[in-house]
Amino acid sequence: MESERNSLRVLFVVPYQPDLIRVRPYQLIRHLAKAGHTISLIYYDSPEKVEPTNELLEICEHVYSYPLTKMRALRNSLAAIPTRQPIQLRYGFLPQMFQKICSLVLDQENHFDIIHFEHIRSAIYALRLMENHPDQGYTLIWDSVDSITHLFTQAASQHPRWLVRQIMKEETRRTANFEPNAASKFKRVLVTSSKDQQIFVKLQSERGLDKNISVLPNGVDLKYFLPNPAIERDPNTLVISGKMSYHANERMVIRFVEEILPLIWQEIPETRLWVVGQNPSSRVIELGHENRIMITGWVKDIRPFLQGAAIAVAPLTYGAGIQNKILEAMACETPVIATSIATQALQIKNGENILVADENEAFSKLVIKLLRDNSLRQKIGIAGRKYVEHHHSWKEIAYQLEDLYRQSA
Repeated sequence: MESERNSLRVLFVVPYQPDLIRVRPYQLIRHLAKAGHTISLIYYDSPEKVEPTNELLEICEHVYSYPLTKMRALRNSLAAIPTRQPIQLRYGFLPQMFQKICSLVLDQENHFDIIHFEHIRSAIYALRLMENHPDQGYTLIWDSVDSITHLFTQAASQHPRWLVRQIMKEETRRTANFEPNAASKFKRVLVTSSKDQQIFVKLQSERGLDKNISVLPNGVDLKYFLPNPAIERDPNTLVISGKMSYHANERMVIRFVEEILPLIWQEIPETRLWVVGQNPSSRVIELGHENRIMITGWVKDIRPFLQGAAIAVAPLTYGAGIQNKILEAMACETPVIATSIATQALQIKNGENILVADENEAFSKLVIKLLRDNSLRQKIGIAGRKYVEHHHSWKEIAYQLEDLYRQSA
């Protein structure tokens, strides 16, 4: 950023503690702070995760954190049922956190240039701030990240659990009404992909609302995720990564193990699979009973798995926004095979820096082809690293965010 540009004072409101897993606010805050901007952070999280890290305390001017118990989240969710509001919206509302936001914003000594709310779960704080303290001259930005309407529309038909599919259908109806109306109240709304932008614009157009949706993609930490020559890749091992409690990732793993992996084993029976990610469901854990499949659960460092596998696979059947799991694997020079839904937000070139297939048989054939061709694996892995270097640098994305802030203020 240009040194002569005035620094900004930004208040981030986030529905969890930013970290390497909740990577978007974590990296945006880090890079904005490095660029000389003054950041204050307020968030809620589970009692065991709520204590801020030393890094956050160092890079932020102030950090305020509030514990959200499971019982409180359940009460909030139940309270949303008789209303027309999405459950996601009400899930993490804490009156004490809201009061703190109000006191921070109304204190003239703080003089925040931007108040940045991430995710639908923090939007309730912004909307109540506007209702209780209108016309205060503040600039509110909503980083929706994804269109929840788009995500839940897919989940309502594909989630592995019937009851959850019914809940998703109702939640989709609510978010389809909420998202465009809420978006129109913010100075600017951010999403990670053009597809999510299109969904928002369509919903707003149907209601005659102003369109203020900007795309701010996700990045990858190129100094953290990188190839490691000290780790020898296992030529017969695949890796599939992500937060395994997330329904789309759970469905992805089950699909790969039950529908695609058997086709691969017919040709290369020694193929092994690492399933890496926290909070795997009982159904995912059961898949590890096959001795060629390892379910790791939470790992302190995902990099050795990405750096040690021959191929990373991401056979998502539904999803929204940018898939960080793909960017991280590419940054490690691990060749990626993914479905088109997993790559829809990327400017990739199929066959050059990634391989894409949607049908089970086609997907399995690509895996078999790469397992048998080490030189092709290396070629695609190197091209994947170059792709993320050019398109997904967090530093460059933070520059884009600063420009959006200045255009909005």
